[in-house]
Amino acid sequence: MLKKIIKFIWRSALVLGLFVFVGLSLPKLIVLLFAAPRTFSMEDVPQTRVAIVFGAGLLRDGSAGPVLRDRVETAVKLYQQGKVDKLLMSGDNSFVEYNEPKAMRQYALDLGVPDEAIVLDYAGRRTYDTCHRAKHIFQVNSAILVTQSFHLPRALFLCNWFDVESTGVEANNHYFLKRSRIYWNTRELFANFQAVWDVMIAKPLPVLGDIEPIY
Repeated sequence: MLKKIIKFIWRSALVLGLFVFVGLSLPKLIVLLFAAPRTFSMEDVPQTRVAIVFGAGLLRDGSAGPVLRDRVETAVKLYQQGKVDKLLMSGDNSFVEYNEPKAMRQYALDLGVPDEAIVLDYAGRRTYDTCHRAKHIFQVNSAILVTQSFHLPRALFLCNWFDVESTGVEANNHYFLKRSRIYWNTRELFANFQAVWDVMIAKPLPVLGDIEPIY
């Protein structure tokens, strides 16, 4: 009897593990295949009018953290090379004391970007929200997406899903610890599942508001 119970538990665990593996791997595969032909180097990315810069964590003093600085630096290079003429900086400002877009703007200004070239989206709490709002609030039809390689495929999938014709440039200017890279890539497995679930099934509405066309 005990052997039968153990075998049942073992087989059930295997079946459950298989479902989890497929459930996480398939969305990742979909996202990666979608993103591959849309990812370019800084030199080769087609010129367009807007770069979308995705928010990331801040330091305790409210300034941009290393991941976010990487993204802003890459976007600034795109601007300086004439690949874009506007930077849409989208991030979380859920709390008064936490303001990713403000930190992004300040860092871009410090790097020499004129203020008139910067547009801020204070409600980009998730990648889904940033892409949805880029289309429906800021009326962006095409863009270069700027974020790290672990995040870029999901960003490309979501923005193109919302009819923002997007290409992407990886913001990989700095070295990050191996444990950080492992954590980010593991988290993306679940985030990719969430992205596919959101666009195909849940379809949540982000924070909306008045239309503010960039052009």
